[in-house]
Amino acid sequence: MAQADWQHGHKRGDLAFHVRGLTKTYPTAAGDVRALDGVDLDILRGEMLVLLGPSGSGKSTLLNILGGLDRATSGEVLFEGRNLVKLSDGDLTQYRRHAVGFVFQFFNLTPSLTARENVELITEIATNPMKPEEALALVGLSDRLDHFPAELSGGQQQRVAVARAIAKRPEVLFCDEPTGSLDSVSGVQVLEAIMTSAEETGATVMMVTHNAAVAEIADRVIRFSDGKVAEIAVNAERKAPAQVRW
Repeated sequence: MAQADWQHGHKRGDLAFHVRGLTKTYPTAAGDVRALDGVDLDILRGEMLVLLGPSGSGKSTLLNILGGLDRATSGEVLFEGRNLVKLSDGDLTQYRRHAVGFVFQFFNLTPSLTARENVELITEIATNPMKPEEALALVGLSDRLDHFPAELSGGQQQRVAVARAIAKRPEVLFCDEPTGSLDSVSGVQVLEAIMTSAEETGATVMMVTHNAAVAEIADRVIRFSDGKVAEIAVNAERKAPAQVRW
């Protein structure tokens, strides 16, 4: 599948993901464990979703399947009309490479590279990337371009990770506990970086968190329980990260 096949001119509000009957089962010595149990969900382009639920409820499993890091056991995941569940490994790699950005709880920066060079790792393989300096400016790190990870605080390192993820202008930004290892001040800065970057690029954001307060910055909040969507709530008014009480 060519690079251009994952580049589209869709508008905010169009359907990005159409998920139906999604299941994921893991075999264990004690028997099969069903991490996802028939999930149905529609996700719109440009919206910010926060996924809440206790550990083991299925939220990270859903994120990994939608991000192309894992495969479903059954069901369908349509991304702009293509069923990710049935893609070849090669096409799934192209999907991750060109359409998806990831931010994880742990920053996964290369210690021997500067902030600029860490972002360059992604821009060198992207089709229409930002300049590393532009991506780092979006997350407020223009004055840290040539600093190594060891010279940066945890919050600054995570913002470099956000810049790295957003620099290839992904259609979807998946964030798995992006503030989980940070204090409240750094956490707010990271959330601001994610929101600013998403607004600049038009990316759809899906964020897994244990911090229920973070849900106030979302368009919609998806609550998971026992592998199922237990509740979908719409925020009438989104709060800015600085307004969130941790």
